[in-house]
Amino acid sequence: MAKRGPYEKGEAKRTEILHAALEIFAAEGYRGTSLRKVAARCNLSLPGLMHYFGSKEDLLTQVLRMRDETARERQDERTSPESYREIIREGAKTPGLVELFVSMAAAASDPGHPAHEHFSQRYPVLRERVAAFVRKRMDEGRMTTVVPPDRLAVLLLAVADGIQLQWLIDRSVDMEQPIDDIMRLLDPARED
Repeated sequence: MAKRGPYEKGEAKRTEILHAALEIFAAEGYRGTSLRKVAARCNLSLPGLMHYFGSKEDLLTQVLRMRDETARERQDERTSPESYREIIREGAKTPGLVELFVSMAAAASDPGHPAHEHFSQRYPVLRERVAAFVRKRMDEGRMTTVVPPDRLAVLLLAVADGIQLQWLIDRSVDMEQPIDDIMRLLDPARED
């Protein structure tokens, strides 16, 4: 029989808060959203909201973790270069989450920041996933073998993260085009 009681209710409320925060940040932006709005959506006071998290930064880190988990689940279904462009398209539809990601990634360089562990774990996993994609494409003869897959994965992630930062500063920047361009450069047989 499943456990019931305060712990289960607390986890359910924490999940509700994270879903609400994810939706609000995606729609209204990271800087424009107050935690009071998230609390109100969940029928909590601000202190009630913070009862479920160690700090504001912890809440924001958990929002990013949830976003990454959701994206990872969708990514398992995607295996083509188009799937990487789709991830960029999703970012363009949720500028608040892109802003949150970029801000928290910068703050996470401090080992004492709540997001440090998340980003320290995130990049090795992403590099391996991208390297596996690159290896598969290389094995199929659909990607250059000049640069090893692990180094190419670092480069592809740098392009994706870097274009998001540029886009935040200038929304006229096309976030998809650099991904398409680099895939074109890496595919020796590609005609278009």
